[in-house]
Amino acid sequence: MEHNQLNIKTPEYVSLKFQTAGLGSRAAAQIMDQLILLTTQMILILFLFFFMDNPLMTYFFSEGNSVAIAIFIILVFVINFGYFIFLEYIWAGRTIGKRMLGIRVIQENGHRITVLSSIIRNFVRLIDMLPSAYAVGILFVFFHSKHKRLGDIAAGTIVVHEHRRKNKASPLGNYIESKGLQEEMLEINAFQLKRLTQKDWELLQTYCQRAIHLKSSDRNPLTNQVAQILLPKVDIPLSSHEEVREDQLLLLYLHARKDWDIHL
Repeated sequence: MEHNQLNIKTPEYVSLKFQTAGLGSRAAAQIMDQLILLTTQMILILFLFFFMDNPLMTYFFSEGNSVAIAIFIILVFVINFGYFIFLEYIWAGRTIGKRMLGIRVIQENGHRITVLSSIIRNFVRLIDMLPSAYAVGILFVFFHSKHKRLGDIAAGTIVVHEHRRKNKASPLGNYIESKGLQEEMLEINAFQLKRLTQKDWELLQTYCQRAIHLKSSDRNPLTNQVAQILLPKVDIPLSSHEEVREDQLLLLYLHARKDWDIHL
C-alpha cells in the first residue's frame, strides 16, 4: 500500500490526520533530487575543466597535489548534504523532488521539521545508502509501519503527503475570496516566513478564523494588536489604515499556511 493514514496528537492536544508517504513517492522524489545533484556536479566538473589553463588551477591540480582533490571532495559532500538540509529548512520539509511529488518531512508531533532534525536525518542517510542504491533505506521504508528510513527514526521525523484545504470550503476562504485577496498581492520570501514560530502561526490562524465573525468595532483593535506582533517579524511595513492591516494579515496567512497547515 502506497500510504497509510496516521493520527497524531500534538503537544497542544490537537488531533491531526496525515497520510504517510510510501516507497513509491519517496523513491520518485529522491530520483528527482539526485538528478538535480548530478547535474550540479557535472556543471562543477565542466567548470573546473574549462578553467584548467588558469595558473592557479594548474597549481592546485598539478600531479601529486592533494589539496585540490580534498577541496573537490568536500565541495561535493557539502552540495549533496547541504542541498537536502538547506531546502528542508527553508521550504518546511520539502526539497524540489518532494514539492513535485506533494510530500514533505515533518516532526512526529505534527510540527514543522527543525534544522537539527534535518541535519540528523540527512547525515544518517550515509547508512541508508549502504551497501548501494539506498538498499538499507528502501528496506526500512518498505517494512516500517510508518514508512520510515533510519534517518527518520534517528531524527524523529516522518514523510507525509500534503493535502491542502481549498479556500472555498471554509468561511475564512469565502471571506478572503470576497475581498479579492490573492497570494501574489504580498511579496514575501521563504526566509521571512521562517521567522514565524509555531506560536506565531497559531496566533495568525486564530486571528483570521475569529476576525471574520467580529464587528468592525471589535475586529479593528484585535487586528492592530496582532499586526504589531507579526508584521514586523517578517519585515512587512505596518500600514496606517486598519483595513489594509487586516488584508496584510490575511495575505500573510495565505503564504504561511503552505508551511503550517498541512493536515487533512
